[in-house]
Amino acid sequence: MSQTPPRSDLATHEVTNQPPEPAAGDLWAQDPALQCHAPAAGADADHLARYGARMGSAEMRQAGRDANHAPPEAVLFDAGGRRLDEVRFHPAYHELMRAGTVAGYAAIAWEGAAGGHATHAAMVYLTAQVEPGVCCPMTMTYAAVPALKADDALFDAWVPKLTARTYDPAPKPLARKAGATMGMAMTEKQGGSDVRANTTQAARDGAHYRLRGHKWFCSAPMSDGFLTLAQTGDGLTCFLVPRWLDGARNPLRIQRLKDKLGNRANASAEIEYDGTLAHRLGEEGAGVRTIIEMVHHTRLDTAMAPAGLMRAALVYAHHWTSRRTAFQKRLIDQPLMQAVLADLALDWEGTLALGLHVARAFDGRTEGERAFARLAVALAKFLGNKLCPNLVYEAMEAVGGMGYVEDTPMPLLYREAPLNSIWEGSGNVICLDVLRTLRRAPEAGEALSAELGKAAGQVAGFDAALKRHMARWPKLPDEGEARWYVESLATLLTAAVLIRQAPAAVAEGYVATRLREDRGRLSGAVSGLDTAAILARLAPAG
Repeated sequence: MSQTPPRSDLATHEVTNQPPEPAAGDLWAQDPALQCHAPAAGADADHLARYGARMGSAEMRQAGRDANHAPPEAVLFDAGGRRLDEVRFHPAYHELMRAGTVAGYAAIAWEGAAGGHATHAAMVYLTAQVEPGVCCPMTMTYAAVPALKADDALFDAWVPKLTARTYDPAPKPLARKAGATMGMAMTEKQGGSDVRANTTQAARDGAHYRLRGHKWFCSAPMSDGFLTLAQTGDGLTCFLVPRWLDGARNPLRIQRLKDKLGNRANASAEIEYDGTLAHRLGEEGAGVRTIIEMVHHTRLDTAMAPAGLMRAALVYAHHWTSRRTAFQKRLIDQPLMQAVLADLALDWEGTLALGLHVARAFDGRTEGERAFARLAVALAKFLGNKLCPNLVYEAMEAVGGMGYVEDTPMPLLYREAPLNSIWEGSGNVICLDVLRTLRRAPEAGEALSAELGKAAGQVAGFDAALKRHMARWPKLPDEGEARWYVESLATLLTAAVLIRQAPAAVAEGYVATRLREDRGRLSGAVSGLDTAAILARLAPAG
């Protein structure tokens, strides 16, 4: 790429007051908040420093742009009319997939090192800032590992390839692959989140099964295998569908690719099973119980990705407002702009801190840690994803008209912002899951209470808010109040993590603006924040 600057002295005018494109930068070195919260969660800082430098490079940033501008294409037939049922991607997509896979995005949590899940979660955050679409196939590959424990033979065959740190996109059977990826296909037209309404049928065929039916959403349809659900005589059952067979193509028919709002670099397809060979995973009738382990781990990533989107949007807005003037001042020097960006930055850092704190519980060994992980990942997923779209919009507005133009990253981030809230349980589903967990697993509530208690006595506003929450809900609420209850609980938990880990300006600012009742509803409708200290977390001096 040329280093010669573009011309500003044009024939009719001189270009002024237009900020230059941000230079490539180290995503770890330039993120004080990540450097604070990742080690606190037990993540491998040295590994993240290397990955952050790689993902922030000019090469990776260009690959992210290229992968989004050239979306995948379905190739259903060859020239002679024989079925292929393949998806072709731009080389930039494969470059990004290779970078993440080789760095251990799907593997590092399962390699036995301390803090593996926290390190993985931070990698999700870093990757989402550059190209969020490739997170989907790597996340499902990571999350499939615990689900495969339901069958020793399948675990032994697949997990070494899923965790191989080798990217091998070739369409060939597992035995001939150096590394493999795993996707998921659960949703059907008539059921959506109600997977028990699925109609796909599974019939025995010797040691295997044959599937017949449809799937309305098949994520990453060029994965080497898929966890899927189908009905047997004993009820809904989980199966592993290999994408390629030895010497043949498993009849997994791609009907069309979804024309999605965002997540453009990644393919999502409607597919049909027509005598498709499948291996049963777990007992017949235990499909939900088997696949829920995969869902549990993908939820961690859907809690982390919005923090990455938030940071990418805020960093660009900060870059723009620091270099753009209006009314004889830099935009960033305007008190109202400072209030807006600092208020948004509290949501970003809170989302990052809570997500990594939850990831630490995924690394835990005790029953209390596991119970906390089951509950807290739902809280983190709900709150972070509800905050993300508004934050990206406000950052877009801070940039002004250019924020609405594809020359900037803002449209990509805006299209991506709603996705993780919808994927792996929309807001209402997550809230009902929280209530269900608290009813069925008292140890989860006890673990949450202990976490909140660790922050008590340090910031008066937190103690008062916790008291109000307990007075408002002395017992679990009715379903109609579930969103209010979960929002309150997730915000309290976020504050508790920030109080223990973040600088006082961030923790006290979060408590003062999120846990008090006398603030406006809109971003920037706050007062009394130490805006300079908060924004320094977003863009350190120099």
